[in-house]
Amino acid sequence: MLNFTEAREYLVGGKTDSWKIPSSESDSLNRWAEKSRFLVGDLLVWKYDGKQDSVLEVSKRDYVTCNTTSPIAVHNDGNTKIVLDHSGAYYFISGAKGHCEQGQKLIVVTLSDKNMRRFTGAPSPSPVDIEGAPAPAPTSNADILKASFVVAFGVFVGFWL
Repeated sequence: MLNFTEAREYLVGGKTDSWKIPSSESDSLNRWAEKSRFLVGDLLVWKYDGKQDSVLEVSKRDYVTCNTTSPIAVHNDGNTKIVLDHSGAYYFISGAKGHCEQGQKLIVVTLSDKNMRRFTGAPSPSPVDIEGAPAPAPTSNADILKASFVVAFGVFVGFWL
């Protein structure tokens, strides 16, 4: 079984000049974030000109409305590092006037270690006991597929009787 407890560091957008107004919808940082699986403990790193811009962590509502007046946290050092310390969604917008409205924002969804296990080969759940004679235990993936088909077919036929 694979173990994903080691924290990873992500350069936001995958390159140093990514924290800017996107040139197109396909250049959006959210497209980048959708391609990654972030875990609790991972680190996001922004590289940008701290004299011209900032990173604001905001609520979902402020993200949607591009409200910069009540951020959860303000970062303007040009080398912002944020630890993803809980599972769920994080919302970030640019603090530069008008930039959020032009698409300079990011949503990152962090999975807990528990949720990540379902993507990494966690043990399969025990089979459900169905009324009737028990079937012999399958010994391979092909046998499991056959057994599942037989059970599904039996349930389907049972509905028609």
